[in-house]
Amino acid sequence: MNSKEEKYQLLTQQIGALIAGETDEIAVMANVCALIHETMGFLWTGFYRVKDGELLLGPFQGPLACMHIAYGRGVCGTAWKQRETIVVPDVEAFPGHIACSSLSRSEIVVPLISPDGEVRAVLDIDSKELATFDSVDRHYLEAICRMITHPSDL
Repeated sequence: MNSKEEKYQLLTQQIGALIAGETDEIAVMANVCALIHETMGFLWTGFYRVKDGELLLGPFQGPLACMHIAYGRGVCGTAWKQRETIVVPDVEAFPGHIACSSLSRSEIVVPLISPDGEVRAVLDIDSKELATFDSVDRHYLEAICRMITHPSDL
């Protein structure tokens, strides 16, 4: 399995099979981030859940992370506010970037939007390398997030 796209295709199938029928969102997030992290080898993979008007750290794999992120702050808070995926090739160039780890060089954040249109969480992934994330990552990670928020479509 050489290409990133091939890895994501298999990963998406595995996640679909794994989460089908599971109703506990935190259990789903825990296994989804573990599968993404192990398969793709990123520095940090995890979820921040919307709770009490902020993003609260959820299940993750990797080094320690920020526990609370304000609406509109950093890449995660901005993705929540804009309700869209944000790809950051160089975190040093992102205004207001929150440096939870000095090893992080690039980042992608995908909002999880529920069927009622609310952002329930964001999937945050960091890489040690610059410009790691592209349209392939965006496509598959958005599809994975839809699988989590729309389990009846599985």
